[in-house]
Amino acid sequence: MRCDEVERSYGSAGSLVPALRGVSLTLPRGSITALVGPSGSGKSTLLRLLACIDRPDAGRIRLDGVEVTTLSRPGRVRLRRRQLGFLYQAPADNLLDYLTVREHLQLGAALRGLPKRDPQLTSLLDRLGLADRAEHRPRQLSGGEQQRTAIAFAAIGPPAVLVADEPTGQLDHTTADEVLAAFRVLATTGVAIVAATHDPAVADRADQVLRMRDGAVVQEET
Repeated sequence: MRCDEVERSYGSAGSLVPALRGVSLTLPRGSITALVGPSGSGKSTLLRLLACIDRPDAGRIRLDGVEVTTLSRPGRVRLRRRQLGFLYQAPADNLLDYLTVREHLQLGAALRGLPKRDPQLTSLLDRLGLADRAEHRPRQLSGGEQQRTAIAFAAIGPPAVLVADEPTGQLDHTTADEVLAAFRVLATTGVAIVAATHDPAVADRADQVLRMRDGAVVQEET
């Protein structure tokens, strides 16, 4: 995925507040990118654009050759289902209480047009250390297991890009390490992962770190 000179403002004519100012970036396949910066720096706004939830006011966003910014709302919905995954900060917000771990993956497969018994379901359960928890529901899982289930749910397909908003924000250090290890496993399958974070551990484990301030990328580290 690539962004070129993306801009986004909020408010009405005459009182617009810029949220993003000419942001350009590339999310390589098989990589982890951390977006860091103070609250209000534009991280969440950028995530919503990368996840095709919102459209920019100016600039271009391309995913696997598709010009995302020209798609209609139904077109963006179809693209999200096929090519994008989204991970919320709170593990419980990513899951349905009445589904087991395996049923979450089966639902994810169905949403992406895959058979419920697609071999990658078993592969994801094994790779993310969830095989022995496959028949458990969210309330029977630890916080780390819930978040790994959410990653597997979002990763079925697999998508081209996984967008994560503070994925370790509500986890202790040990559990956060589990989630970051799961990200690395997922990246080896070719998924580009981008996470907005205040957690130094996420930045330390990322392949590139984009530091944001006042709606712009002010520093890039690899």
